[in-house]
Amino acid sequence: MSNTTQTQSNITGRLGLLERVVLSTLTTLTCCIFFCINIIMLFTLRRKQAFRETSRYILLFNLLLADTLQMALSQLLYLLSTSRMILTYPVCGVLVMVGNVLTQVSPLTLVVMSLERFVAVCYPLRHATAITLRNTVKAIIMVWAFCFLTVLIHVIFMLLEFQFEELESLQMKSYCSILSIGLGQLYHDYERAYTCFVFISAVITICSSYIGVMAVARKASTDKASVQKARNTLLLHMVQLGLSLASTVFNAVVLAVATILPIKVLMPVWNVMYVLMIIFPRCLSALIYGLRDQTIRPILLHYLCCRLKILTQQKLQKIHAIN
Repeated sequence: MSNTTQTQSNITGRLGLLERVVLSTLTTLTCCIFFCINIIMLFTLRRKQAFRETSRYILLFNLLLADTLQMALSQLLYLLSTSRMILTYPVCGVLVMVGNVLTQVSPLTLVVMSLERFVAVCYPLRHATAITLRNTVKAIIMVWAFCFLTVLIHVIFMLLEFQFEELESLQMKSYCSILSIGLGQLYHDYERAYTCFVFISAVITICSSYIGVMAVARKASTDKASVQKARNTLLLHMVQLGLSLASTVFNAVVLAVATILPIKVLMPVWNVMYVLMIIFPRCLSALIYGLRDQTIRPILLHYLCCRLKILTQQKLQKIHAIN
């Protein structure tokens, strides 16, 4: 996620102030819309006691929380890069490490959610005793603890490979990103290997859960609707995992496009790709789950409609004030 600012800094450096303001404004407005949807979804999941005491809704809340925080941090780094604001190495290091934690939480939470659906369909009699509120909280704590542990290893690599003797001051010379910190090849090899390990493990787990659900679906004589719903949910998890993976290959895609397009065209394309590959996937969970789930949908639509009414009233008030 933080690597996106390195690619952007090479592009924005050759654009004028007006172009940067227009593009960053459009991107920020889009991000704000997605951010509001996530916030409404998070508020909805905390509104009713049934949501707070059901495992799959608790896991969904954790997924949305990580995605929302990552969206906010991505946009913060985007605006810092667009405004050409240079941070200090400690501040940038903290932001990059927090971003790494949030990036890892999403796929691991999807794995836990897939296992929960697998147990619910394949072992329905054990679901109530195995997937309890306490065990769900433990699973979430383990996910965050594992992510923080891996980031601690990242920090150790940073301290070992960072060239302190060549540092003239704490002020960075470029925009904040993991690339501009100036780490060695060992760190980047470890990061790539770990990312591949996480996503391959997640793919194997979700595919195995899907195969198990499909096997039950063929044998099931009753409650086929529940099995079908679980199967669709696992397919959704696979799509979400693919979208999470898209953010990790964002830089490679942009660099490939940069060799073809001129700089004036590349920046708008960069912004569109940034929204589609970095921001939009973080909002997709709220949209799909909120609209698919029969319990969440009426409450979510209620809050969304109320929000639209407030915005409409504010626009009408501004029009009357002008007239």
